Amino acid sequence: MTLSIEQSHNPTPEDREAILAPLRAYNVAQAGDGKAQPLALLVRNDQGEILGGLYGRFFYQWLFIELLSVPEQGRGQGIGSRLMQMAEDLAREKECIGIWLDTFDFQAPEFYKKLGFSELGQIVDYPPGHKRFFFQKRLINKAELSL
Repeated sequence: MTLSIEQSHNPTPEDREAILAPLRAYNVAQAGDGKAQPLALLVRNDQGEILGGLYGRFFYQWLFIELLSVPEQGRGQGIGSRLMQMAEDLAREKECIGIWLDTFDFQAPEFYKKLGFSELGQIVDYPPGHKRFFFQKRLINKAELSL
């Protein structure tokens, strides 16, 4: 069989799925089913409009927080901390090993540190002139995993 590589200038969702399907199958064969489950905590106004919130997914006994957005009028009122505590409580209920996330230097690295997250690493100049930080918070230590 001859294989070739081509660049797609307008990749479709189907293209992504075609790449993802064999990767998922390989991952399941190596590590089992990660039992991916989405999580959304929504911040709404009096009219029921979504103004922000937290979006993530449980996967392989970890919670990945993909998005955290606190509406400007709600900043400084503890909404971000409440969203994070709710997510952590849900992660503990699901017996997650930990929570991980990423953030830019102009977003909230100090906020996550105050919540007990530790830095795993960073990418300098992403975007140029800034840094992207990666954080984790372990909820279960290694000794507890072996019990």
